[in-house]
Amino acid sequence: MVETVILKLGGSVITDKSGNCSVDYERLDWIASEIAKKQADKKIIIIHGAGSCGHPEAKEHHLDKGLDTNNISGIFITHEAVSGLNDAVVNALRARGVEAVAIHPLGSCIANNGRLISIECGPIKLLTEHKVVPVLHGDVVMDLSRGACIVSGDQLVSTLPEMIHVDRIGLATDVAGLLDNGQVVSRINTGSINNLEIRGSDNTDVTGGMKGKIGELLILAENEVESNIFHVSRIGDFLDGRDHGGTVVTK
Repeated sequence: MVETVILKLGGSVITDKSGNCSVDYERLDWIASEIAKKQADKKIIIIHGAGSCGHPEAKEHHLDKGLDTNNISGIFITHEAVSGLNDAVVNALRARGVEAVAIHPLGSCIANNGRLISIECGPIKLLTEHKVVPVLHGDVVMDLSRGACIVSGDQLVSTLPEMIHVDRIGLATDVAGLLDNGQVVSRINTGSINNLEIRGSDNTDVTGGMKGKIGELLILAENEVESNIFHVSRIGDFLDGRDHGGTVVTK
């Protein structure tokens, strides 16, 4: 059986979030090589965060607060920044033999009050059927009530399984999983999460960092969809279905 897998690459994994759109090309190449080794028996959908390519621009133009006559140019500026990072991800994959193509949320999604209400999934389904890897990313999207908003890669992760069948979901991060006093929490659910203190991001992040990530994954858990958080070095283990040493988020 060919399984459908969503792999989310955190923005802090592929960029230096304290820099100014500083792409980690060496790590991207390694990630692409791991995906290339594991792609034969899978339909893979890749989603990546914006990292330092998009968050600063969105913050500068206050797109996290909506759209007005003074910040319309922020749509282009922010989208251009995240699209540039998306190009780097797609190019790294293709250089390693992965048939990857970009899917930009600005042109395929609509939100209302900061939450996605529609994603054009037809192309994503057809691409994966033909063993092409769609690569989505955190982006600015048009919003029915705010004019525009920022949709994180994590929100895409929590929304796509409502619209297409997904067998497994994994989030590759720069930490080993959800940490509590420096130790990885192997499993969390909607009950146990209340006993943990989750921090946001220390860098410019308009989408909530780890706190926002867990919130989106708990939405999945409520809908009986399990997800995984692990260190980027364990991508191969996750894709193979082996223990990744990270955190499983479940109902």
